[in-house]
Amino acid sequence: MNSDCDVLVIGGGITGVTIARELQSRGRQVRLIERGRIGQGCSLGNAGWVTPCFAMPLPQPGMLLKSIRWLLDPSSPLHIHPAPSLTLARWLWRFTLSMNRRKMLRSIEVLTAVSKYSLEFYSELASRAPQALSFEKRGLLMVSSTDDGLASARSEMELMSRQQIPGRWLDRDELLAFEPVLKPVVRGGVYFPEEAQIDPLEATLAIAREFQALGGIIQEEHEVFDIECGPQGAITRVRTTQGDFKPALVVLASGSWSPGIARKLGLSVPILGGKGYSMTLNAARAPSKPIMIVERKIAVTPFPGRLRIAGTLELVNQDMSISPARLAAIHRGAHEYLDLTGTGTNHDPTPASAREIWRGLRPCTPDGVPIVGPSSRISNLFYCTGHQMLGLQSAPGTARLAADLITGATPLTDPAPFSARRFE
Repeated sequence: MNSDCDVLVIGGGITGVTIARELQSRGRQVRLIERGRIGQGCSLGNAGWVTPCFAMPLPQPGMLLKSIRWLLDPSSPLHIHPAPSLTLARWLWRFTLSMNRRKMLRSIEVLTAVSKYSLEFYSELASRAPQALSFEKRGLLMVSSTDDGLASARSEMELMSRQQIPGRWLDRDELLAFEPVLKPVVRGGVYFPEEAQIDPLEATLAIAREFQALGGIIQEEHEVFDIECGPQGAITRVRTTQGDFKPALVVLASGSWSPGIARKLGLSVPILGGKGYSMTLNAARAPSKPIMIVERKIAVTPFPGRLRIAGTLELVNQDMSISPARLAAIHRGAHEYLDLTGTGTNHDPTPASAREIWRGLRPCTPDGVPIVGPSSRISNLFYCTGHQMLGLQSAPGTARLAADLITGATPLTDPAPFSARRFE
């Protein structure tokens, strides 16, 4: 079956559905295809944070030495599997070049802009379906027990204050009074009062429904296996396991699978899959608001009737195996800082008692900024991918930016840092 279409969006995660909805709302006729089921990738089990205070790129000054130290520890917050890979070597070289303050500050500025837009977007989305989405604006706590962690929390508070994101410093006594689930191991932290959380899967599905209500078409179980180009350097046919499409414009929003699709066009997209984990628990106690444990890079999110603990980043590309050691490190780290049993002890259930364990591949660019913009080599290809650990929080903002660029509207923020030309 051949099907002509105006815009073909490849990818049915939070990024794909938001850009599809945005373009459909602006009068384009959009068809979205997904290799599996809508929202079953990184949109399924992440922490659910919409937190502009964390609009930070992965590469930061001083990260190189930490990365080398963590490389030797399989349970560290960031782990890079050593392997004789030219792709990994090139990615790491670009990652290293991005570890400078000037580039970090420029990235923070644009990432904050799209994250603030996303927060407003989700607030409005939740007003249309308040119960299903579990959207709450509780704020967020960063907590620490070490000198390095305290310094990192203070630095982030100061950086974000320049972006008009308020934060308040709390010492140990203030923290323990503010959040009784915390254990006395904490020495201080920051409270960001304007941050929010949302159920990531339900948000993805709600946006997909709105896209369909606007007249958009979703086709699941459509895996792309070939793409044909004409002599003029434009895509003429996208071949999938369920039929072919002849689109006027292709939007690549397929996360960690984007490089494989791009290779079918002879393009090299420097995105590595960064594997993260989460576990959902039935905890006797839960914090009243989301918590980031700075030293462990562990995110703790209380949802109605369940507690989600997420963390770690393994640069493994397409490896979807589960590491029991990393799961145990996340579980152990959370219980080190939080009394989730009400006993005040560390005698806690094992990770095996989690009612759900998830892992997913976050699409990481070497400079920590998504790729949003037209291809410089394929005239009807547009990228919207590479959102690292900020997919949920930045998807609506980058979808708005992408739609601005596609339709010729004034861009939400400076598009230059997102440009595909920096890699193609």
